[in-house]
Amino acid sequence: MKTRFIVAALALSSFAMFGSPALAQEDALQKAVQAYNQDDDVEAVKWYRLSAEQGNANAQFMNGLMYDRGEGVPENDAEAVKWYRLAAEQGDAEAQYNLGNKYANGEGVPKDLVQAYRWFNLAAAQGNEDGKENKEIALQQMTPAQKAEARKLSSEWKPVGDR
Repeated sequence: MKTRFIVAALALSSFAMFGSPALAQEDALQKAVQAYNQDDDVEAVKWYRLSAEQGNANAQFMNGLMYDRGEGVPENDAEAVKWYRLAAEQGDAEAQYNLGNKYANGEGVPKDLVQAYRWFNLAAAQGNEDGKENKEIALQQMTPAQKAEARKLSSEWKPVGDR
């Protein structure tokens, strides 16, 4: 329960810091966090999805987490990847890290160390310590050509809004 509260509180506090013009999105995220904190995963997923479909990166990350863990929905790695990617493309460091894990382990996507490194590196650039550690592990398993490609992909990446 304590971990659930912390994760949901982070999602809500990040949302409060960055805000959104859509009141419905704010309401949906607040309802999702409330349901999540009350261990009503089915209700939480419903509200996270509504907010996520409106483009909220925090809700997209939480949707990915719910599918990743099988909370309120059947566990589904491909669906988790979909939601993590949407949040990661907006610059969400936790989603970038989780997406890197999916690529590193071939869960919901084909195993791809180049993509794993890319997402770990982007998360690490935002201070994600696990991303820093895992990008080094991925590098150790890549060929020189893969390393060059991974670094190129990372350096060329821009959040969705900056493209």
